[in-house]
Parts: sequence; structure tokens; C-alpha cells
Amino acid sequence: MAKHLDLEEQEQLDELKHFWKQYGNPITWALIAVLGAFAAWNGFQYWQRTQSAQSAVMFDEIERSVQSGDTARTERSLADMKDRFGGTTYAHQAGLLVAKAHLDKGNPEAARGALAWVAEKASDPGYQAIAKLRLAGLLMEKKEYDEAAQQLSGVFPKDFEGLVADRRGDILMVQGKKADAKIEYEKAWKTLDERADYRRLVEVKLNALGVDPVAATGVLAAAENVRTDK
Repeated sequence: MAKHLDLEEQEQLDELKHFWKQYGNPITWALIAVLGAFAAWNGFQYWQRTQSAQSAVMFDEIERSVQSGDTARTERSLADMKDRFGGTTYAHQAGLLVAKAHLDKGNPEAARGALAWVAEKASDPGYQAIAKLRLAGLLMEKKEYDEAAQQLSGVFPKDFEGLVADRRGDILMVQGKKADAKIEYEKAWKTLDERADYRRLVEVKLNALGVDPVAATGVLAAAENVRTDK
């Protein structure tokens, strides 16, 4: 009986050796690939957490320097953050914060540089949209209308479409293109949430151009009801 078991074990061992000889290398490499990917993923997660923590500390530093009014320190900190953590959300938040600080101090050129960086580098569509809208406003004030309009080209998040249309209207308005400005303001008014205070400002702009969007909407709704009744 023992001899029979030994023979069975030997046969199983021989089969295992044959199987491993034929498939051992592919299995080994597959395991290495899986384990390597797992290790890389863990390493990436650790790197991301480290990046986020360190960039948060630097953002706090920039925020403190802005509050203290130390422009030189703010610029140094932002430059360091761009260099070390330029791909993080904290860096893009810092860029917007620094741009506002420069504007508050009457330095639009420095603000323009910070906004241009965020507009180009931000991975978050919301931060990118904010930077482009503010940058378009600065360029408009400098009468660089083509460059301002360029900032408002392309695709924006849905929540920003009304604001973008309004800013386009502003750019067209200061160029004396009232008919085109009216189209953009109407688009903005229709797109913005009815509860948004900013919608009232767009309405005022339309009123100045001889347009009452509320009345026009009522007329359209009445006409639609008539067509439905028929």
C-alpha cells in the first residue's frame, strides 16, 4: 500500500515537474508583473498623499504671506510651489490667490502672469475656467480684445457657460459691437440659474441695450402655449 502511494506521489511529482517546466516561466513573469503593478500602485498612492500633504503646507505658507502683505515672500513661495508641486490642486488654488493679492495691490501685470499659469496648467476644469474668466477681464481692461476673446474660446464646464457668455458680451460691448454683445448677454441670461444674483446684473445690461428678457420670455412662452393648444 505504501509502495502504491509512493508511486502515485511520484507520478504527481513528475506531472508537476512537467507542468512547471512548460508553464513555470510564464507564470513567474505574470506574478512579477502583477506584484510589480501592485507595488507601483501603492507607491503612487503614497507619493500622491505625500505630494498633497506637502503642497497643503506650502499653500498655508503662501496664504500667510498674502495676509501679511509680503509680496516678495509670496512670489518666492509661489515660484517654489510651481517648481515642486505644480501639478497639484493646491498650487492652482495658490495661483488664483496670489493673482487676487496682486490685483488688490494694483499690480495687474503680476496678476496676469499668475492667472495665465493657472489657465494653462490647471487640471481641474473649474479652476481653469476661473483663471480664464479673470484673465479675460484683465486683457479687456488693457484693450487687448483679441487675446481676451481667445481666453474664452474652447469648452467650459456647464456651470460656467453663462459667465463666459456674459464676459464675451462685455468684450464685444467695449468694442462697440452692440448687436453681437446683445446675443451673448441673452445667452448668458438664459443659461444662468434664475436664482443667481448675477443674472439680475446681466438683465440690467440687456435693459441698457433696449431688451427686456423677462418680457421676451413671457411672449415666447405664450406663443408656445398657443402652438400647443392647436
